[in-house]
Amino acid sequence: MGDTHELDVVVIGAGISGISAAKFYLDIHPNCRLVVLDKDQHVGGTWNSRRSYDRFWTQWTVGTAEFSDIPMPRPPEEDLYHEFFKAKYTTEYLENYVDQQNYAGRTLRDRIRFGIEVQSIRKIDGAWVVSTKEEASGNPQTFHCSKLMVASGLTSVPYMPVLPGREKFGGLIIHQEAFGSSNILSSPHIQKITVLGGGKSSADMIYAAVKAGKSVTWVIKATDTTGPAFFLSPKGKGPYKNVFEICMTRLAATFTPSFLNGETWWTRFLHGSSYGVKLVRSFWDAVDKQTRKDADYEGRPNLHGFEKLSPHSPIFWQNGIGGLLNHDEFFDLIAQNVRIYSADILSLGPNLVHLQTGEKIPSDALLCGTGWVPSLQFLSPPLCIELGLPYPRASTPHSEQALWTQLEAAADERVLASFRQLAHPPPYYQRPVTHTPYRLYKHITPLCDAEARSIVFIGHIHVGSYFRAVESQAIWATAYLDGKLALPSEEKRREEVALFTAWCRRRYLSNGQGGNWMTFELVGYTDSLLKEVGLRSHRKGWWRDLFEPCTAKDLRGLREEYVRLYGEDGEGKRD
Repeated sequence: MGDTHELDVVVIGAGISGISAAKFYLDIHPNCRLVVLDKDQHVGGTWNSRRSYDRFWTQWTVGTAEFSDIPMPRPPEEDLYHEFFKAKYTTEYLENYVDQQNYAGRTLRDRIRFGIEVQSIRKIDGAWVVSTKEEASGNPQTFHCSKLMVASGLTSVPYMPVLPGREKFGGLIIHQEAFGSSNILSSPHIQKITVLGGGKSSADMIYAAVKAGKSVTWVIKATDTTGPAFFLSPKGKGPYKNVFEICMTRLAATFTPSFLNGETWWTRFLHGSSYGVKLVRSFWDAVDKQTRKDADYEGRPNLHGFEKLSPHSPIFWQNGIGGLLNHDEFFDLIAQNVRIYSADILSLGPNLVHLQTGEKIPSDALLCGTGWVPSLQFLSPPLCIELGLPYPRASTPHSEQALWTQLEAAADERVLASFRQLAHPPPYYQRPVTHTPYRLYKHITPLCDAEARSIVFIGHIHVGSYFRAVESQAIWATAYLDGKLALPSEEKRREEVALFTAWCRRRYLSNGQGGNWMTFELVGYTDSLLKEVGLRSHRKGWWRDLFEPCTAKDLRGLREEYVRLYGEDGEGKRD
């Protein structure tokens, strides 16, 4: 039957989101019975040591990739690129971080149960029942708790495409999730590599494989696709060391049409006047034009098919995926060494990849940078419906569908009245919509949970920097679970969720269908969360708050500010 554990709080996931959620809750409740469950054997989620490899770099910079209470040591200069750095330093930081957090004589690491895979979650008699299986022994373990924090993330469950004939292939077929723990780069038996997928994870694997001396072919889907990713230069301008610093300023945030940035005379001018709309369009057109010029997709001498990497949609709309470059020679290296095809895979044969266009590509390994599915597989469809999580649209109860259709239609009118530029996107590919969007209030809690205050979701959003996002979410979630927040009526909360859903679809097109995409809204979103809790998000003076990038140290002292407002649980003393 396995063991049963009675707890106060269960946190699912020991990545950045789970660490942040557990840490702040323990800051306020140091004596509570809290456990963190993770199916892996290492801390860090996407950034754990199993998934890392030497040429894996971050998309964030020194000073932003850390929690507010403990800074990350600066990496050596040889492992820095415009203040971006190798991912192994984030891994090391997280490993050390969980050892440095002590509560009631136990570290945060002491509270993590590794190798535990969550099988199902149910609510019975007002308590959450988390059924799990030990990876090593296969033994079941059951955890009962009054509060549940789901921090399983968006990049934990790989999406693997259907590959006809894969049993005949004979070579290695893996997802990017397993790339770091494989021997692909070092094996003398793997010389010819095919990479499937047009995103940043594919580009990272390709770069590493070419640098390891492999012969590489890059296959990007030709149908049912938003196209290849955009790859943006990280170089900054003026006082900013890199483009990430620019994006982390409140001034830059105003150049995207969003309710999350608040309403001021400046945002009304930018998005409500003809001249302002033209100014915003000119800004984004210049970014897009410079990015394409840097890549020189059509004119750069290349081995085969480099022009196939040209993004299908403008950067502003984010209909596809993208990322920042981590190497000066990236485009030259790809153009000179990689054969690129825009084609669908027809089938696999013995060490062969057959394309719909007729080419047969010799391959010792097929690497899939094909994305992810939300890690909610342990929740039943009825529970997903109840909690406002993605589930197949065909399963939507008629009354529920009618309600959201009405709410989102009204919300869409408000979106277009506020941001008229969103009414006319360029021609784009719309991915088939198979699931409902996330419908969580503040992207954290279900609409149905306001009375019980028993469950939150941390890190189930697409943003540019997870550290700031999940630290702010953890603070809001703790206040919510403790009943410190006065929530609007359910009707008002539904209207707010509907407004974001309608805006997200307009703003981010195919990506926005998921209801949790906010690439350029991180600062506005975190500001709004902290404001609701009653904490200061603007802490440097109006000029610096507007023009300087938001960094982790800006949030230093939030725990103490929170305690002054709401007090602590018991003595609340940390070791």
